[in-house]
Amino acid sequence: MKGQEAKALSKFRDPAVTRELVRKVNSMVKENFQGTHIKLMHVCGSHEHTITYFGLRPLLPESLELVAGPGCPVCVCSTADIREAIEIARKGATLCTFGDMLRDRTPYGSLDDVRGAGADVRMVYSPQDALKIARENPQKKVVFFGVGFETTSAPISSLVRDDPPENFTILTSLKRTSPAVEALLAGGEIAIDGVIAPGHVSTIVGGNDWKNLPQRFKVPTTVSGFEPVDVLLAILELLEQIRDGKHELGIEYQRLVTLEGNVLAQKMLAETTDIREAYWRAMGNVPGSGYYLKPKFEQYDARKEFGVHFEPEPKKDIPPGCKCHLIVTGRAYPSDCALFNKKACRPDAPSGPCMVSGEGTCYIWYRFGSTPELRRKLIGNPASEVS
Repeated sequence: MKGQEAKALSKFRDPAVTRELVRKVNSMVKENFQGTHIKLMHVCGSHEHTITYFGLRPLLPESLELVAGPGCPVCVCSTADIREAIEIARKGATLCTFGDMLRDRTPYGSLDDVRGAGADVRMVYSPQDALKIARENPQKKVVFFGVGFETTSAPISSLVRDDPPENFTILTSLKRTSPAVEALLAGGEIAIDGVIAPGHVSTIVGGNDWKNLPQRFKVPTTVSGFEPVDVLLAILELLEQIRDGKHELGIEYQRLVTLEGNVLAQKMLAETTDIREAYWRAMGNVPGSGYYLKPKFEQYDARKEFGVHFEPEPKKDIPPGCKCHLIVTGRAYPSDCALFNKKACRPDAPSGPCMVSGEGTCYIWYRFGSTPELRRKLIGNPASEVS
């Protein structure tokens, strides 16, 4: 990180500022919400990382609950999609994808398994890496297994406009996050008092993509950045709205997010993809939540090229005993799962998808959930001194 960037970032990790915000949140709850339980949901693995790594939860009132929503693309990628990627690799293609997807297990195995059996499965750091492999190996059929939300959907779908070679196709598992949160609220399985919307996603789609939450569901919503100060400011803003009986859309992350978002990226997505229903592991079919290549780009559609299509199998999405389906929908914590932190489920031997990805809540809790020294480093005082 360059010096200027580090200096700018340091403001959002400043211990004195953080301590004051923690004090304000505690005072707000004590003065306005005595005897009331408040549940706020964030929708990004990076938010969970910040909350857990910096030990924010223990600093806040017990009556203020922060739960993780469906903000991990690996966690919600269906068994059917992974099975299609496995089948394509077995058919002899060079299958490229992000590293986390190699270890995402299904009852049919994982991409790591087929690679161990001799298939050409490669980890790449960007979709452009896969495109480069295709251009350098015209004799091979190269497939990019694209998994992600709006932030990665834009660069992945843009590949079809870059005159890719004939030997290149894309297996899409690209999803939109706001419809998933709307589906959770509409389903009524969990009551949420406020939503911390993801900053990265919102740089593309804009804050307006979240307006249905306050307008339709009367749930205060604010788009937040990913530093401790960002998260605490977002919490404070939501508490103020709840106190005042408001349900509005706010943008805490104004240094990068606007209401309109990245208009050029949105235009590119509209030119290359159609929006349709998509299946989410742990949630089922969610209307309007998937990006799919338009018919005019079907020559780059790996499903058509290799003739693969598997129907979702909800009963096979989550291993026996695993609670990932409850964790990604804010209805459980990793510590509620009997497999968590045991030999049955660890980052080096994950059982469920929430332990696979760096954005998975179980992975984050395993790595950073028991490190109180991180809290002391940030705040400078134990929780009792800032409450």
